[in-house]
This record gives sequence, C-alpha cells and structure tokens, in this order.
Amino acid sequence: MSIKISRLANILLQEISYILSTEVKDKNIKFVTVTDVKLTNDLSFAKVYVTVLDDDKRDETMASLNKAKGFIRSELHDRVDMRYIPEITFVYDESIEYGSKIENIINELNN
Repeated sequence: MSIKISRLANILLQEISYILSTEVKDKNIKFVTVTDVKLTNDLSFAKVYVTVLDDDKRDETMASLNKAKGFIRSELHDRVDMRYIPEITFVYDESIEYGSKIENIINELNN
C-alpha cells in the first residue's frame, strides 16, 4: 500500500469516526467504533471496519450504518480534500472477538 493511500485511509478513519459520533442522529450508531479503513488503489471504494459496543444490536447497527452511507459521504465531501469520495462499505470487524477468544484459550492453557 502506498503512503498516499494509507494517509488518505487514516484521514477517512478519523473523519468517519467524528461524523458518526457527532453528526449522525441515529441512536443505534452512537456506540460504533471505526477500527480500520481499507482503500482500493484507484480510491474508488473504501471498506470501513466497525465494531459495536452492544453485540446484541449488531444487525440493527449495521442496517443503520448502511442507511446513513449517503449522509456520511456528503459530509466527507465537505471535510476531506479529495476529488472523488469513495463508495463506502461497512464491514463488521471480527478481529477483536477473535483476539479475545484466543486470549481466553491461552489463559485456560496456563491454568
């Protein structure tokens, strides 16, 4: 990944996190953490990896995020200096759950 793409992905991560925490009025989206953003080489698509505080409301939160995509893109257009704002796809990040599962297994083996 080039430096430009990683820098833009980091900027998008910060701005999307800020938009989700302050601008979006949907109460399902309030406890969402953006963990990573992966951009394609042509900057046309962005996968935004998110985690949810309440795991029981994961499906509702993902549906709310998909409904708010247009609003988030329009806010990014005003905030980020890019010619074209990439299409956003929200993906639930399962790496934190996987890490805690591995940690529990290691703790059980040590005991």
